[in-house]
Amino acid sequence: MLVRLRLMPAWVQPGSGPSAVPTLSRYVPVMTQRVVLITGCSSGIGLETALAFARRGDTTVASMRNPAKADPLMKRAADEGLAIDLVQLDVTDDASVTSAVTKVEREHGPIDVLVNNAGVGYDGAIETIDIDRARAVFEANVWGPIRVSRAVIPAMRARRSGAIINVTSVAGRVPGGAFMGFYGSSKHAMNTLSEALLDELEPYGIRVVCIEPGFFTTEIMTNADDLPRGAGPYGAQHEWVLDFYRKSVASVGGHPRVVADAIVTAVDGPATPLHRLVGDDAIGFVDLVTSLGSYEAWKPVGREIIEGVSGPRPS
Repeated sequence: MLVRLRLMPAWVQPGSGPSAVPTLSRYVPVMTQRVVLITGCSSGIGLETALAFARRGDTTVASMRNPAKADPLMKRAADEGLAIDLVQLDVTDDASVTSAVTKVEREHGPIDVLVNNAGVGYDGAIETIDIDRARAVFEANVWGPIRVSRAVIPAMRARRSGAIINVTSVAGRVPGGAFMGFYGSSKHAMNTLSEALLDELEPYGIRVVCIEPGFFTTEIMTNADDLPRGAGPYGAQHEWVLDFYRKSVASVGGHPRVVADAIVTAVDGPATPLHRLVGDDAIGFVDLVTSLGSYEAWKPVGREIIEGVSGPRPS
């Protein structure tokens, strides 16, 4: 019997540090090969997740809106001798989702694991953000995962087996903050929808897990840097908040490989809870918010944390 071998990833635990790259040190046998579809694989968490599943020996399908951006992923895969299939998929387009899922099922069979990773991180004041940008956050971060999930669930339900991994954020577990309202609320929405989805799908043997990273070095903020900022009534305060996020990512941001290995571990572990924080910073934020007990208690503490990085809030 052919037994595939993989490297068992280390799990992120408090005290390990969010920036640590796991040491993959021991081999364990894997008796099954799964068909895995991952969205948003052009960089960051999606790219690393595709490589992680391919290393395990799974049939790995990496998707992205613009396949012209696939070179970094495919070069890494070629350097490691990994087989990764590529499919064009725009999570904001119904026809694109249907076409991609149909193609994967036709070429590889039913999808066993879906990783909803694609998303955007547009920021802005609720009063002044371009309304199309605000809608785009929910279109990508909420309706996108719903579209792809709806496309794969029927086959999973028929087989009474499958796993859906939604990459959300610690932002979906803590109170909202200035200028990140649409992003944070999209993550809260996905956490709530994931809870409902699990309740609906659990009788059919389908698992749902939310992976909730803290600060990691991805391109989600860089990809939003074409937004006009610094002007208008909120300009200085907006820049103050963004300065906190940029400096935090630069100082404590973890390698996205840590999140990728957490995703593989969650799929491998049937006892993985619905909500899985990744990174010491994420665990610390949620513990702090829980201990404070109310938004009113959190608000001055949250401001103090930002001021500790970016100085006093502009008036």
